[in-house]
Amino acid sequence: MSSVKPYNSQDKSKKQEVAEMFDNISSRYDFLNRFLSLGIDVSWRKKTVKAVLKTQAEYVLDVATGTADLAIMMAVSGVPKVTGADLSAGMLRVGEQKVQSRNLSAKINLIQADSEKLPFEDNRFDAATVAFGVRNFEHPVQGLSEIFRVLKPGSTLFVLEFSKPEHFPFKQIYNFYFRFILPVWGKFISGDNAAYTYLPESVNAFPHGEEFIKLMHEAGFKNGSQRKLTFGIASLYSASK
Repeated sequence: MSSVKPYNSQDKSKKQEVAEMFDNISSRYDFLNRFLSLGIDVSWRKKTVKAVLKTQAEYVLDVATGTADLAIMMAVSGVPKVTGADLSAGMLRVGEQKVQSRNLSAKINLIQADSEKLPFEDNRFDAATVAFGVRNFEHPVQGLSEIFRVLKPGSTLFVLEFSKPEHFPFKQIYNFYFRFILPVWGKFISGDNAAYTYLPESVNAFPHGEEFIKLMHEAGFKNGSQRKLTFGIASLYSASK
């Protein structure tokens, strides 16, 4: 799997560049998400939350939590305790403001942490989620292995990620939008030349479907499955420890 980086600098790792990119766009990230996905990303997160609630998890780890959208949605929907972890201090600042404004500080704890070196003991969480984040891991299997380590036996990981529609006409519409529309509007609104060019490039380079399920299994998980959302634009993966 090729390692796509936002800025392609010689002296910075993908991890450093991803953190820098999200710091740069953090203040406009939520608006861009709604605008560029036409609001569909909200329905994808709702489906993820519904899947988590079925497990009756009491303590959930949300990796690559960003501005805490999914963490907040889980807490509001009834998950008793959520810890959100992210590399980007800028995204976490926005997330913390949202958590406080909704009076959810007692249920949600946000920390700055590297997905590949999670600061938690083994077997701590009842479930874990990653929404549009595994694609940004520098070493995906290592990140997934860390999530596996901190999950309790029998618990479930849910990964929400972009995938690639395979059928006409959605494949053609999706490819056109991702290549020509999204980068232009993303650059215009965010002010970051690279961020929304990186998005389609990283999606294109990242394994999806059975290939991603193999990565989950390689990290130690079992019973991996894929649920395609909105004609295959996104997928909700799950696997158990």
